[in-house]
Amino acid sequence: MVVMARLSRPERPDLVFEEEDLPYEEEIMRNQFSVKCWLRYIEFKQGAPKPRLNQLYERALKLLPCSYKLWYRYLKARRAQVKHRCVTDPAYEDVNNCHERAFVFMHKMPRLWLDYCQFLMDQGRVTHTRRTFDRALRALPITQHSRIWPLYLRFLRSHPLPETAVRGYRRFLKLSPESAEEYIEYLKSSDRLDEAAQRLATVVNDERFVSKAGKSNYQLWHELCDLISQNPDKVQSLNVDAIIRGGLTRFTDQLGKLWCSLADYYIRSGHFEKARDVYEEAIRTVMTVRDFTQVFDSYAQFEESMIAAKMETASELGREEEDDVDLELRLARFEQLISRRPLLLNSVLLRQNPHHVHEWHKRVALHQGRPREIINTYTEAVQTVDPFKATGKPHTLWVAFAKFYEDNGQLDDARVILEKATKVNFKQVDDLASVWCQCGELELRHENYDEALRLLRKATALPARRAEYFDGSEPVQNRVYKSLKVWSMLADLEESLGTFQSTKAVYDRILDLRIATPQIVINYAMFLEEHKYFEESFKAYERGISLFKWPNVSDIWSTYLTKFIARYGGRKLERARDLFEQALDGCPPKYAKTLYLLYAQLEEEWGLARHAMAVYERATRAVEPAQQYDMFNIYIKRAAEIYGVTHTRGIYQKAIEVLSDEHAREMCLRFADMECKLGEIDRARAIYSFCSQICDPRTTGAFWQTWKDFEVRHGNEDTIKEMLRIRRSVQATYNTQVNFMAWPRRLASKSQDMSDLAPGQSGMDDMKLLEQRAEQLAAEAERDQPPRAQSKILFVRSDASREELAELAQQVNPEEIQLGRASGDRPPPGGVPAAVFGSLKED
Repeated sequence: MVVMARLSRPERPDLVFEEEDLPYEEEIMRNQFSVKCWLRYIEFKQGAPKPRLNQLYERALKLLPCSYKLWYRYLKARRAQVKHRCVTDPAYEDVNNCHERAFVFMHKMPRLWLDYCQFLMDQGRVTHTRRTFDRALRALPITQHSRIWPLYLRFLRSHPLPETAVRGYRRFLKLSPESAEEYIEYLKSSDRLDEAAQRLATVVNDERFVSKAGKSNYQLWHELCDLISQNPDKVQSLNVDAIIRGGLTRFTDQLGKLWCSLADYYIRSGHFEKARDVYEEAIRTVMTVRDFTQVFDSYAQFEESMIAAKMETASELGREEEDDVDLELRLARFEQLISRRPLLLNSVLLRQNPHHVHEWHKRVALHQGRPREIINTYTEAVQTVDPFKATGKPHTLWVAFAKFYEDNGQLDDARVILEKATKVNFKQVDDLASVWCQCGELELRHENYDEALRLLRKATALPARRAEYFDGSEPVQNRVYKSLKVWSMLADLEESLGTFQSTKAVYDRILDLRIATPQIVINYAMFLEEHKYFEESFKAYERGISLFKWPNVSDIWSTYLTKFIARYGGRKLERARDLFEQALDGCPPKYAKTLYLLYAQLEEEWGLARHAMAVYERATRAVEPAQQYDMFNIYIKRAAEIYGVTHTRGIYQKAIEVLSDEHAREMCLRFADMECKLGEIDRARAIYSFCSQICDPRTTGAFWQTWKDFEVRHGNEDTIKEMLRIRRSVQATYNTQVNFMAWPRRLASKSQDMSDLAPGQSGMDDMKLLEQRAEQLAAEAERDQPPRAQSKILFVRSDASREELAELAQQVNPEEIQLGRASGDRPPPGGVPAAVFGSLKED
């Protein structure tokens, strides 16, 4: 049973509460100004009827009217109570009045203002809501306005009241000018494009503006251009032409898009001729191929659309004569535009680099068949191109210009052009030299030989002020007299058209200026030889030799010596020998072989054989190592032809000492084969024995097979045993060398395994293994010591008596290896065949 009680207070005789409320009421009576006590009481009464709960809030707020917590909870509860009611219910007005009473004390609290404004927005009371937002902005400090404006702007955008929204946005931009993009987007959406363009222009011109969307200044500018160019009828307050042209000066890397925007503005405005003028101006001023392509494609599309519109209009309204003329005019204009494209593109490239010679030549080719345009182009080219900045060869423009006049039969004009070209200060001497040569060739083509000679003599004449050829501080006119190109052409003309003395003077002048090449020297000498001035030609060779060093002088020496020998043969042998010695002095090994062979041939034909052999001997030491083997072969062949085969023994020995192992092995085989042919079997065996020391049996099986075949043919059982013993010894030597390299690796791997098993004893075991292996290798090396190779091959003395040979044969060889005989190796009955002993057989 719920007990109801009435508070016995005279000021509130109608206050009713339940028995469970008595503790909270008593606590409030004791602490009526405590917010916590009231909040506990309110929390306890959350399930009570709404009027009773509201009455409790009112009691608390009457005592504590400045408590934000009580007001916030009370207003939130009141809004929740009417949430599901119709907005026309009188309860909404009670809640609104409650909010108004709260703002008497809570007008500095933005959260309460926001809740109230949102509550009014839900009611749909536009004017009341707008005024409440304004009251909130007036009541709150400026630092709190940033919390109100987002909701305010959302409220303004939610209703089709553009004028109210615009005024609100203008007030907002005074607080937050960086939010201009949001305002511009709203203006675009509400079709107020004129003001949007004005705001966007202001933003673009403000260098301090930072886009919240991360857009660059160019992107904003591009948006402005699109806006004003696509809506010329709605944007009236801005000078579109001035704005876009201002962008052309600021954004030089995006000229194509800006020019297209300007032309699009005039097209949409209906000013087609003005748009065409803009396109023409654009294609004459853009600097890059990309911008040109954008503008040209847009221009061509514009012309096509104009033709299509005209044809459509004519088909709808009926075709008249004036329409046909207009259509033909537009078609002709479009065709001309397409045909002009290569020339316009060339103009763009020349604007990028007006000193590009190749592009000027291409421009001339584009004007093919139009002489006036070609002449104008050449004239502009030679006036524009700076030789010091030119890409390519600037003299080719002058030459091509003169050639054009020449091809059209205007020789005088061509001569004038080339004469002007000779006065141009080119960067390179070679350019001016080419111009002078073209002057001469022009006269030669028209058979004016004397004029050609005169021009080239004029070009090579000494200037008033001489300068070095590579002295860049002097003009090329003072350095062209040292140009070999001009002198070479003058020499050719003098040989063909001049006299002997004039030609000789030209060549002498070339040599005096020290600009000759080896070929010029050889040509000079050949010219003198043709006119039977042999000694003069030899002097020319001598002068050329004094100008050059090795290896440039190689061709001069070869030609000089060949010509001298062909001229004098053996009549001036000592002079020829002096020339060869002079040529070989300081000659690099690369070029020595040819000179030595020529020298030896001279000695063989006109000199002494021993001198020829001495030359061959020197040649084997002077040539490159790669050519020594071939040189020794020639030496051996010539020695055998002159002195006989026996004279080549010393040469073979020298070759074996000098050559590499591979070539020495081949020499030994040839040497042994020669001794066999001479019947010197012991010499051949000694050669094989010596050569075996450089023949690894694993890689040189051919050598050992050859020696084996030799012993089978000419040896006996003892010699074969000796050959096998030497083979084992050599093989052991090579195996030992390999083992010395491989043993440390095996030892390291073994020590690693041992260290894994017994880390404490690995060091001692390694030392023992190493000592045992060293002793074993020393014993093997001592046992298998091969016979020491001497510097020279030793032979059996030919005059030894038979008694001495018998004693040598009876001596016991301590290193002899006893081999068991197979059944097939048994010697024939009667001992060794007598043919084996050769000349040692008894009479």
